[in-house]
Amino acid sequence: MHVNGLSKFRRLAVPALALALTAVPMTSYAAGGRGGSDQQRGSGQGGRSGKTLYAHTKVTTTVNGSATTTETGSLTSRDVNWTPPACWYEPAFSPKQLKGSLDALRKFNPFGLGNMVADVYDGYFKDGDPYKNYNLDKQGEGMFWAGVANPNREDEPEAQACDKPPFWVDNGETPDEPLALTPQVLAEYAYDELPVPGTEIEMKPAGATKVNLPTWIWLDKAKFKKISVTASLPGTGLSATTTAEPVSLHIDPGTGDAQTYPASGDCQINADGSIGEPYADGKANDTPPCGVTYLRSSGSDGAYALQATVTWKISWTSTTGEDGDLPDGTFGATQDVTVQEIQSVNR
Repeated sequence: MHVNGLSKFRRLAVPALALALTAVPMTSYAAGGRGGSDQQRGSGQGGRSGKTLYAHTKVTTTVNGSATTTETGSLTSRDVNWTPPACWYEPAFSPKQLKGSLDALRKFNPFGLGNMVADVYDGYFKDGDPYKNYNLDKQGEGMFWAGVANPNREDEPEAQACDKPPFWVDNGETPDEPLALTPQVLAEYAYDELPVPGTEIEMKPAGATKVNLPTWIWLDKAKFKKISVTASLPGTGLSATTTAEPVSLHIDPGTGDAQTYPASGDCQINADGSIGEPYADGKANDTPPCGVTYLRSSGSDGAYALQATVTWKISWTSTTGEDGDLPDGTFGATQDVTVQEIQSVNR
């Protein structure tokens, strides 16, 4: 298709066919993923984001081998220049499904638009430029791949980067497309799905503390353990597992008039997975392994906003043997700390 024809294809055909695909869901099969050869169920459904035709992803995720989780938050990459993918291409439509969707579009035909748009698609998928008769003679030998949006990021502008029309890929082949689904893309998507526990810290004294009195801070070892998410493309054996391991807790006391312990404010994870040490009687004047001493009262402002942020180290493995690291992630929470002056009694 010439450049002008492709532009017309995107401008006119994409929104209308997307509407038909959404209204008439179907089932399709593909072999997808790097090195995949088994038949897999394709998405069979589509939609529209701006002028982009996309399929609903068939990638599934499990947390620590279970489909249920007590999710409380999601990670933010410490690398400000990196985010999980907003979109990618994956096997979506069989030849029969693609033809069936155009037939449905002609029947739907609002204001005559269905026939007009279907004619444009026919020029692309039927009349030999670049495909002939929807590749029906190759049914079962491959799939049309289409762009899908990361469900967590589908409203972001970057999700419209996968704006190519559906393109053919033979079973067992990986398309020459940087945004095609690969083990690393699966791993990066799994990063977006990691459910990390909240960081509401334990403190002693709790609620209110005194100027120049050390406040002990700790976190329960039961909450801060490795957590993994596996992202899979069903039917292909292709999956990637992304694992987050807590490595430190950073304390920001919410004011410059404070001393943190350690001085960096970074409390390391203990061997048993806990952070810091619970306060015990008799340690009121000891230096806590993780904590803060406020040097000035919070006064009329009422409280300081103490922020506790856990850093998680991220790594991934896959069924293809590929593996690697992803940027560290953080998740934090803020708690109010009231700091009072120590009252003295004059006799």
